[in-house]
Amino acid sequence: MRQFVLIGHEVPTDPSFSLDDLAGGAGRLDALCRSVTAAFVTSHGIREDVRVHLVARDEFTITFDGSELRRLNPDERSTAALIRTALEHREEAIGAMPAEPSPGVELYRRGFEATLEAVADEGTVVQLHEEGDPVAETDPLEDPIFVLSDHRDFTPEETELLESAADRRLRLGPELLHADQAITVAHHWLDTDGYERF
Repeated sequence: MRQFVLIGHEVPTDPSFSLDDLAGGAGRLDALCRSVTAAFVTSHGIREDVRVHLVARDEFTITFDGSELRRLNPDERSTAALIRTALEHREEAIGAMPAEPSPGVELYRRGFEATLEAVADEGTVVQLHEEGDPVAETDPLEDPIFVLSDHRDFTPEETELLESAADRRLRLGPELLHADQAITVAHHWLDTDGYERF
């Protein structure tokens, strides 16, 4: 299982945002939708061995499970529609019980710390960092959990939490990448067994 934890610092937690203004009025939800799409969509299907946890303003976490996910198309608008639908059901998330608005989508009433705690035992938590070990010199990981931020840097609190929770600190290449690009590179590294198999 491959997992990605995406922090959305400005993502709306109210479903009233417009699908026609994802880059402006919806807190750069366009970039996060590209990341969700990059995590799942292949040329002719969906990766079933992937989960994405989108943390919205440290209040809610929307989890997408590729083994059950439906109606995810390779465009930002359809992904944003799934997110909006999840937020429409946010009142149904009570305590540890999630709302289940559509197949393969769950909404939890929890922020970054609780989400990281919930998934940390399921694999290797990876902090992607410009000073990390190069992935080209690292053996591929089983059940990696990559943690990424949106267009903003991690807050000091998030950085401190991640540094204490991360099992590995890795660098994907010499250039800093957008989250969706980093997800694509991480998939390629894992798909090729560390660039050994093509």
